[in-house]
Amino acid sequence: MSELVVTREVAAPTGAVWAAWSEPSYLMQWWGPDGFSCPSAVIDFREGGSAVLGMRAPAEMGGGDSYSLWSFTRIERERRIELVHDLCDAGGTPVDPASVGMPPDFPQAQRHVIELEDRGGSTLVTVTEYGWPEGQMRELSRIGMEQCLAKMEGVLSSGTGRPGRGADGR
Repeated sequence: MSELVVTREVAAPTGAVWAAWSEPSYLMQWWGPDGFSCPSAVIDFREGGSAVLGMRAPAEMGGGDSYSLWSFTRIERERRIELVHDLCDAGGTPVDPASVGMPPDFPQAQRHVIELEDRGGSTLVTVTEYGWPEGQMRELSRIGMEQCLAKMEGVLSSGTGRPGRGADGR
């Protein structure tokens, strides 16, 4: 098992990047790799709270929905978010990854750490996912997180990334 670390300098102030991680209206605009959307995000953003994020596959992949549960274990405003990630049903009940088509070595109760570093107008974002076995799923997670962070930066730099506004600016 190993750590997966993805880093990106996002051309946005730390407060905006923090909001992108903590506010449903922002997360729904960027969560999911290229081609995927986030049709729902219910968040109780506090230590001991949780988030249930929906992710919809593109039509060419069947268009199905999957869900992630983030259980927040530590929050340091505009600096650090620690959470435990599980796959779950739409109501937030954790599910066995194999029951939703994931390989048997897909991690359950996987610790994630998101760190933000103010770079004077931009923000260095470091996402660390712990406990990945070497292999295809680890690589897909890396690619997916890189795409998510690129989408986040696009939302924040376009001026449309404000709460209550979609990626089309409405």
